[in-house]
Amino acid sequence: MQSCKDFLSEEVFSQMASDNFLATREGLESLTADAYARTANMNLNNSQWVLGAHELCTDMLMQSGGGNEAAILTIMNFTWDPYNQVFIDNWDPPYQAIRDANMLLENVESVNSLSAHEVNSYIAEFKFIRVINYFRLYCMFGPVPLRLTTLGDINLAKASDEEMRTFIESELLSVIEQLPEYGSEKSYGRAHRAAAMGFLCKFYLQTHQWEKVNNIAQQLIDLGRFELYPNYELLFHVANERNNEYIWVRPAVASTDRANANGWMNVSFPEGFATDPRSGLTFSNTWVNFPTQFRLLDVFFNSFEVSDKRKDLILTEYVNTSGNSVSLLNNNDTRSFKYWPDPDALGASHGNDIPEIRYADILLSKAEALNELIGPNEESINLINQIRLRANLNVLTLSDFPDKESLRDHLLNERGWEFYSEGQRRNDLIRMNKFISSAIERGATNARPFHVLFPIPQVAIDSDPLLTQNEGY
Repeated sequence: MQSCKDFLSEEVFSQMASDNFLATREGLESLTADAYARTANMNLNNSQWVLGAHELCTDMLMQSGGGNEAAILTIMNFTWDPYNQVFIDNWDPPYQAIRDANMLLENVESVNSLSAHEVNSYIAEFKFIRVINYFRLYCMFGPVPLRLTTLGDINLAKASDEEMRTFIESELLSVIEQLPEYGSEKSYGRAHRAAAMGFLCKFYLQTHQWEKVNNIAQQLIDLGRFELYPNYELLFHVANERNNEYIWVRPAVASTDRANANGWMNVSFPEGFATDPRSGLTFSNTWVNFPTQFRLLDVFFNSFEVSDKRKDLILTEYVNTSGNSVSLLNNNDTRSFKYWPDPDALGASHGNDIPEIRYADILLSKAEALNELIGPNEESINLINQIRLRANLNVLTLSDFPDKESLRDHLLNERGWEFYSEGQRRNDLIRMNKFISSAIERGATNARPFHVLFPIPQVAIDSDPLLTQNEGY
């Protein structure tokens, strides 16, 4: 045998060596891109699991078929455990983004080529990335360890609920004025002021801080920068995704490796789909139809009013590859085509951005807050009617709602019709105290009050002796 001492020596051609990588603008931007990619959490099929985790346990969505059926069946049946990959896929990426943000915050001031203004702008951006990931974790898992540096103890206990809420609110408030205005951000998909305001509105909404919801929602409305896109069916097409209704999105890009792509349509095409007779959509041989099938529940689909245009993005019948017409009605089998197939998709990789905050959400959030503050009122009704008019529905009147509970129930329905396939249903049901009761009513008798939180993945528990599991798991 022979050996050579130089065989494993690698000549470095990059200007960004490992010991000074984050001391350069290029290094900073490279890690920022990674932080945003992990914040989007779209790798491979995560666009499905991020949305599915918040709908498969609700009255909206079910799944069958494919290699993921066993894992997802436990989600639908509320037989949850901390080993399920769906929970892991919603825990790891936010913490990876938080790690990136902490590294960026610790190094940004050492980049000599940056002006003081640029440093402050970057700090606000990195704090924004960190806090929205903590907000997502809080909604899914409750209080979690607050890791605000890469230099602290490896083992860290959960923050208290008050500490989590205080951090999320104060951090979002601190960055709003430091972030660029909407439309002036460094590039599409990066942090801006309205996005921070939108997340603050969502945080106040989920934590029942109604007066604060009302105030921040009105501030967003008063910006005059956002509006409802006139055609709901076309809103989610790739060609129209950069519009003034989208306040914050999970960006998607069609790519050969499926990284950062939208994979929703791969699990939404019914078996043997060839043509949609209503729209004329014809299956392309460049698309993929997975055995895993996401199906809307009849209890949800049948709740729509007959003339609701939002149903136009739900497939109810199709022509299969044998030329036969197939009905999907009344069999828990209608399909959400909300992320209309990308004509330039590459196999399983579609480029439709997934909206996380839309202007419609801000209008309905304000309507909900006002109802909780003062009961049924004209302003709430007018806000809801803006949404309904776009959907080709009759307007509501104040006399339709005798009390706060009746308007709250309607808002829950309206949000379901408006935001299906956008990952909002679980939070809405939890906020209105209907998550567990709704599950039991549709036959998920294993549902218990502790299921309002996901189990913390066991791999995280095993790696941190100070981290305790959520109650009930």
